[in-house]
Amino acid sequence: MSWMRSMGNTGLTVSALGLGTVKLGRNTGVKYPSGFELPDDRSARALLTRARDLGINLLDTAPAYGTSEERLGGLLKDDRDHWILCTKVGEEFTDGQSSYHFSPEHVRFSVERSLQRLKVECLDIVLVHSDGNDLAIVEQHGTLQALAELKKEGKLKALGLSGKTVDGGLAALPDCDLMMITYNPVETDQAPLLDACADTGTGVLIKKALASGHLNQLGDNADPVETAMAFALDHPATTAAVVGTITPANLERNVAAARRAVGN
Repeated sequence: MSWMRSMGNTGLTVSALGLGTVKLGRNTGVKYPSGFELPDDRSARALLTRARDLGINLLDTAPAYGTSEERLGGLLKDDRDHWILCTKVGEEFTDGQSSYHFSPEHVRFSVERSLQRLKVECLDIVLVHSDGNDLAIVEQHGTLQALAELKKEGKLKALGLSGKTVDGGLAALPDCDLMMITYNPVETDQAPLLDACADTGTGVLIKKALASGHLNQLGDNADPVETAMAFALDHPATTAAVVGTITPANLERNVAAARRAVGN
């Protein structure tokens, strides 16, 4: 397996490991085992530079990640061409609370805002940030259709669903260029959706590849990072695993494990 991989039929090529950036913009209402401080711009820029030097070209963000989009827009302004940017629509995070909006009007508003925040003319990837009611999103709100229209207008290159259910993911699959799926050694419920993506040649981003730091169920003799990276990247549907960190040492450990997993 190669380190740089084609994202299904999108025409995008991404590294086998992507960097999630929630920790650049939000440290409240998150499910990590311990708290953390948001890095200052100098530390964040150093982390992004190190990620680039280690061969990462995929960054995952979202409006729900606090100030992540705005910060990336400033931090990447001199290095934009290197990066594939993935953002989302649907979830907002304001005053410590999440709210969800899946109407076509809000999708358009959100995409236009992300373009401004990230300081780009076209978004590489936009995913629907599901609240768990995946089937309702697919069948009732017109969310994916709104993204498809924005894609026709040249405002994004690829669209998909970051969902939580197999049924919803399967229903969305015909209208998606890629999927974002939870998959790790302790959370395997969405494996049937991964199998379906393998059958259709649909690109897959793995979220929570390290179970948000909760891999203590693997046993005392297992290296959780090595085990989880191999697990996520071994599935034939997986294009890339996305993990978040603000610690260069953790980033280097994650990249080393991912490179061993793909044999590159």
